[in-house]
Amino acid sequence: MLEQPPAFGAELRRLRIAAGLTLAQLASSVHYSKGQLSKIETGQKRPSPELARLCDATLDADGVLASLVPTRPPRAATARPSKRDHVASEATGAEPFMDETPPGSPAPPSRRQVIAVGAAAILPLGPGDDMTPPASISAGQSVSGIEAHGEPLVDAYRTLLTQYRRLGQVSPPAAVLPVVAEQTRALRALAERTGSRTGRELLALAARFAEFTGWLSQEADDEDAALHWTAHAVDLAAASGDRDLASYALVRRALITYYRGEADDTIALAEGARSDRLPPRVRGLAAQREAQGHALAGDYDACMRGLDRARSLLARDPGPSSGAPVLGTTHLNDPVSMITGWCLVDLGRPLAAAEILDRECARLPVDAWRTQVRYGIRRALAHARAGEIDHACELTEQLLPLATTVSSATIATDLRRLSRTLSRHPRNRSYLAVSPRLAAVLTPAP
Repeated sequence: MLEQPPAFGAELRRLRIAAGLTLAQLASSVHYSKGQLSKIETGQKRPSPELARLCDATLDADGVLASLVPTRPPRAATARPSKRDHVASEATGAEPFMDETPPGSPAPPSRRQVIAVGAAAILPLGPGDDMTPPASISAGQSVSGIEAHGEPLVDAYRTLLTQYRRLGQVSPPAAVLPVVAEQTRALRALAERTGSRTGRELLALAARFAEFTGWLSQEADDEDAALHWTAHAVDLAAASGDRDLASYALVRRALITYYRGEADDTIALAEGARSDRLPPRVRGLAAQREAQGHALAGDYDACMRGLDRARSLLARDPGPSSGAPVLGTTHLNDPVSMITGWCLVDLGRPLAAAEILDRECARLPVDAWRTQVRYGIRRALAHARAGEIDHACELTEQLLPLATTVSSATIATDLRRLSRTLSRHPRNRSYLAVSPRLAAVLTPAP
């Protein structure tokens, strides 16, 4: 019995013959075995989206083959927000609301977690800096006292968020998540006790803490909590007068659908942040995410147009005002170039991807461990799909200790793809050497 509609195999064979390639020549180009391709052409074996995009690129098929590979149906709850969805409420201008505790909230931190993660508050801030711990201010000050400390208090929390983001780069998400979630609640409560400008600024910061909590939740493999915290961030931002975070939340949600492999939903969500009224940075980040969705769909031209648009918009970004936290990554010197390399892997052009990722990964900060692993694994994947197995294994060997340390669900997605690609070369000595450690990283702890 055929495992997939025969249309893919028949179309692959037609395009291969039209290109004047033998089965062996195509197999050599995409680094699959001749036997595997033969079974796919005859409908005996299911094609993967990865193979479809590789063949599309080799045969100049403009995404025809990728469109024939069955994909998972979109999740209606994610692609089409419900009435209770905070992002939808903000996008339509409806009055936002805030629950006492966002669904999917992690348990309050234990004393051990507070001691371990609380070090963020005392990390070096620079010569002569002095920061009163925010917790002591919120616990003991009256409203008038808080107002008197308004500016230093807001600055202290901004610095604290920066330190937590630094910890998020070098720690497992489970170690940071409970404390950041609790800090979000404390900030919101403090903002509600404070009037005027200081209260609004604290509420805006609570929104950024909530958005960061959502990102950590996704890294911890909890999509529902990630969506709930992102929605809560939008509510907090709207209450503080920040109308931009709602659109950025669509970009964050599109990252979840991207990792699910849902190209159409990724594109649709990113397109929701195209409004000319939005800051260039939000629109630029949305254009990048849209390009990633088009890459998943195998549409090279649309992907490149999105990346060009992202480069133009991000070049116009004036940077954060008044020391406000930066939306999106802060560790990429040239984010559009890095995402171009990322997209080229999805588009089945691994050699071109590897060239870009080699260059851009060399420019990453040495202390941005999570970012190093995220793009480094994609770099290794590019080399593996280009048939450079020894080099891919060497890169993988270097990254596995950091991958274990940061423990990322999204990075694990690319690690699994890398593992499947390398496993097609079971006799390669480099693969045999690295495969036990790679399997250990991908095996859930008991």
